[in-house]
This record gives sequence, structure tokens and C-alpha cells, in this order.
Amino acid sequence: MKKTVLWIILALVAVALGVGGYLAYQYWYDRKAPNFSGEMDVYIYPWMDPEAVCDSILASGQVRKPASLKRVFKEVESLQVGHYRIDSTCTSIYVTRMLHKGWQTPVNLTLSGAIRTPGALSRKIGAQMLADSASVAAFAASADSIGLEPALLFTRIVPDTYQMLWTTPVKDIFARLFKERDAWWTAERVAAAAAQGLTLEQASTLASIVDGETRYVPEQPTIAGVYLNRLRTGMKLQADPTIAFLFDYEPRRILRSHLMVDSPYNTYKYYGLPPGPISCPPKSCLEAVLHPQKHNYIFFCADPSFNGSHRFAANYSEHLQNARAFQRALTERQRGK
Repeated sequence: MKKTVLWIILALVAVALGVGGYLAYQYWYDRKAPNFSGEMDVYIYPWMDPEAVCDSILASGQVRKPASLKRVFKEVESLQVGHYRIDSTCTSIYVTRMLHKGWQTPVNLTLSGAIRTPGALSRKIGAQMLADSASVAAFAASADSIGLEPALLFTRIVPDTYQMLWTTPVKDIFARLFKERDAWWTAERVAAAAAQGLTLEQASTLASIVDGETRYVPEQPTIAGVYLNRLRTGMKLQADPTIAFLFDYEPRRILRSHLMVDSPYNTYKYYGLPPGPISCPPKSCLEAVLHPQKHNYIFFCADPSFNGSHRFAANYSEHLQNARAFQRALTERQRGK
């Protein structure tokens, strides 16, 4: 009888030790062992609960022991909206603490490519940040919000990649962009603009016209030089991109009827620069205006090879020859199609 009791006691102790050991292992693994393979980005939206977030992480297939993650998530009551990055060093408990306490990982807000309208800017921001594009557009359209006339918005933004929290409020997004623009305009760049007879706002406006003419960076200083020559000689800029701007960039070709519109942005009708930028010019176009190529060109037209470059001329007769060559090439190309 005594032996039976002893064996029962020993069995119970063994079971207790086994269970205790298993629980201790679970406790250790949840808190000390990396439980993820590789990196993953987690976005938590306001409507998501812990269970939904846990399921989305498990769905990635990068969780070594799903049971460990499920255990620690059962202890979580709330999560902070934001963007978080999980990597191979993270434990299960660290991930839940990170999401609960809001230890966010910054995201890259990249402004690049053609940004021709405030709407395009708003969509780019809305696609990369928690803020929706409608809220961004409303803010950008308010002079009280941005502290300047909306027509000058693109004079205060220099396209680049900026790191900030995904949850950054709209007003703080613009404050950051404006701050970075002010930092980009160093004393040397301000002096370079002045040397061309331009204010910072005028330099941005001219850069936006250069941007509208070509995305071919090596030619941008040459085109900037053409427009500066026109300004200095008292010519009208006669820049097609300003006309395209007036028609929301819809015309594939600028026709005589388009040139009739009465607007200060119509550089075929009015002398000097338009009231503000017609796009958000990239750094390459800004630098082209600050450091233009010195030449005597007044005219340019597309190269008949259709390689994106242009032919330049110092007088109208040369320009006519270039224009006719392009027109012939265009006619042949259309016939071929």
C-alpha cells in the first residue's frame, strides 16, 4: 500500500515537474526567444482589434511558433494605431508591447515623379500616410492652414524622401515639408537665385516651367537658360506648359485656340513669369534655374529623333528650320502608324 502511494506521489511530482517545465519553457520562449523570420511591416488602423492584428501577422507566414504569439496577444487589451516593423530579433512579448505602447517605426514619405496639381500631391501623401487625400487636399487649399496663398504652395515644397511617423497629422506633415524646403534653400542657393535676378518664389516658378518642358535632366540647364534669356531680353516666355496648366494638363498638343485664354498664367499673352508654379519642381529643375547653361539660345523645339531631347536656336530662322524638321518627322511617324 505504501509503495502504491509512493508511486502515485512520484507520478504526480513528475507530472507537476513536466507541466511546470513546459509552462516555464513557454514563458521563456514568449519573452526571450526570437519568434519571427525576416522583416514585416504592420499597419494598425483605428478599427482593428488585437485579434485581427494577430491574425494578420500570422497570415504572413513569418511566425516561427504561432501558439506563442496567440498566447501573448490574449493578454493585450488595446493597440496603438500606427506603423510598426517586426524583424527576426523580436520576441512575441516585445511585439505586443510595441503595438500596445505605440513604439512606431517611421515610414518614408516619397514625393517624386510628376506632381502637377495639389490634387496629385494630396494623392501621393494619402497613399503613403494615414491621413486621407481629401483631408490633405482641404488643408492644402486653405491659405489660413498653410500660411500662404495656395497658388504658391509648390514654392514651399522640395520633392524628396522624408521620414516621419505614419500617423503624423496633416498640419505636421506640411510643417515638416515647409521646414525641409527652408533648409534646402541655403545661403548659397539664395545667392544663386539672386544672381539670376530671381526671388526664391520666382526660381521655383521658373523651375516648374522647365519641369513641364522636359524630364531629361542633362538638358534642363539649357532650357532654363533659354527662358532666362527671354526674360532678360523682354520677350514673352511663350511656354507651352503654362497653357497646359490652364487646361489641367489635358491637351496632348497645344493649339491656337488654347492660346486665347485670358489668364496671368498664359505666357503667350502676358510678359514675365506666371503668378506661381505650375507644378512642384524637382531638385534637378531648381538647380538648373540656379545654375543655367550660358548661351545665346532663344528658341527650342523637340528633336525629330523623338528621343526626348531638343534642338536649340539663337534666331527665328534657325528655329523654323528645326521646327520644320520635327514636323516632317512627326508627319512620317503618323503615316507609319
